[in-house]
Amino acid sequence: MSQLDIRIGTLASASAGTNYLRQIIPHGFESFSLTHWQHIGNVDHKTLSKEVKKLLDETGNTAVISSLGIFGNPLEDKQTAKDWGRCIDSCKDFGCDVVAGFAGCITGKPVGDSYKQFGKVFGPLAKKAEQKGVRLAFENCDMGGWWHSAQWNIAHAPTAWEAMFNEVDSPAIGLEWEPCHQMNSLIDPLPQLRQWIKKVFHVHGKDATVQWDVVRTKGIRGGVPYVHHRTPGFGDTNWTDVISILRMGGFKGAIDIEGWHDPVYRGDMEMTGQVHGMNYLKNCRGGPFIPNPK
Repeated sequence: MSQLDIRIGTLASASAGTNYLRQIIPHGFESFSLTHWQHIGNVDHKTLSKEVKKLLDETGNTAVISSLGIFGNPLEDKQTAKDWGRCIDSCKDFGCDVVAGFAGCITGKPVGDSYKQFGKVFGPLAKKAEQKGVRLAFENCDMGGWWHSAQWNIAHAPTAWEAMFNEVDSPAIGLEWEPCHQMNSLIDPLPQLRQWIKKVFHVHGKDATVQWDVVRTKGIRGGVPYVHHRTPGFGDTNWTDVISILRMGGFKGAIDIEGWHDPVYRGDMEMTGQVHGMNYLKNCRGGPFIPNPK
């Protein structure tokens, strides 16, 4: 077991190239998830992978690219589905084996109406991933949808996960899990993580604070905010327990902070919050490695 079996990193937009990475590498992030919004667009993965490797070599940094992200609606947008395949092909260039993103949906329809289309799109993608030694991880965000009217992503509830994994029976498909979105649904994330640990391929470092006084007095449909997305270290989750469950379940990979959501540490305070979150998660991981006496 090594401290770096679970790396602590952050998300970075692939379209920003290496400029953003160059500025944040000195803060001590150990991994980066390079993300695309909806489409790869003009980003050349071959060129970008070489530039990232050169940057990491120049800085003497031991950070890695943990995953490639493609966040669109692949069940309705053919270009997004195609770009999932392009990301699968590009993983080896970045030295990673995870492509993460939304599972997609048939917009406005009940979640169950999307299962067959999910199979049509991700059945071939899963086979491609298996052949290339890549894993596909679906983020558990509802994107403003709910069970009877999906938006962007059906992979936000355990019932849907079971159906998806039955529809595409492949060891190459799993979850990009985070406690935040489950807490938004008033699910206790820790027992859920224990149950689904073998399907967790990547973790987003995003927490939440549930305002239980609002839930108890106003409910969740009264127009009063009852939950806030938080950077780790500022929310309700015990990340020491999260990391312990991940270790005990055999998880090896990265917890990459998904910033830009915290209601306090945002704007000019964004990187302050992210670096605090990184250091907090490293402490939850056990702090710096200390060798045993001989």
